[in-house]
Amino acid sequence: MNPPDPLVQLTDLTFGYRERVILDGITLSVPRGKVTALMGASGGGKTTVLRLIGGQYSAQCGTLTFDGQEVGALDPQGLYAIRRRMGMLYQFGALFTDLSVFDNVAFPLREHTALSEALIRDIVLMKLEAVGLRGARDLMPSQISGGMARRVALARAIALDPELVMYDEPFAGLDPISLGTAARLIRQLNDSLGLTTLLVSHDLDETFHIADQVIILANGCIAAQGTPDEVRHSSDPLVHQFVTAAPEGPVRFHHPAPERASDFGLRGRA
Repeated sequence: MNPPDPLVQLTDLTFGYRERVILDGITLSVPRGKVTALMGASGGGKTTVLRLIGGQYSAQCGTLTFDGQEVGALDPQGLYAIRRRMGMLYQFGALFTDLSVFDNVAFPLREHTALSEALIRDIVLMKLEAVGLRGARDLMPSQISGGMARRVALARAIALDPELVMYDEPFAGLDPISLGTAARLIRQLNDSLGLTTLLVSHDLDETFHIADQVIILANGCIAAQGTPDEVRHSSDPLVHQFVTAAPEGPVRFHHPAPERASDFGLRGRA
């Protein structure tokens, strides 16, 4: 039996800002029902991939499809339709600070559906129950911890029962307990709700623990792709440096600069 077509497919995709190429002809797929982790050094194009999938950016070459539809070819109505099938958890949650926990989670339901307030209430409480925060529904974002805010943002991201949930650095700034809780929730919700997950993260241990597939981006290309174990044992020098956090390797500490003598006026001195 052939595996189902991937939910997201990038094929020979190139994207950049003016002369700066961020993604250089990459091909990758996000399989349905799995947790795919997108990793690599800062500035490698991971968040750019999320923005391309959501239609904020358009590829300059190649194609990107969501459930067989080419995202870059959609009109605004078609783009909004596929976005309703996606959930997004931003760095640090991005909650509305003047709305309560309940109203933050209710926001996409009120914005994109015609459901009654009674039904919205039930859905919001179910989503908050799923992330362990039903009892915090009346609190304001300023009254909850960073880890709790991330879980509220996750409840909001799944409020519309999306097929794809994208996470942009969901573990950044969390203490070890909150980090472990967030990672476990991502895996549990993916499996129990039948989601497809695309996770951008720098946290190696937790990400490798919950991911089915890991993709390492480097220098605009894919340096490694496979199961966490396959990537961890990659012979590629850049991948090895990344997974071992080695200070020396293809990624240098010093950014390219002129000779020290020319910058510090040492030429011609005795």
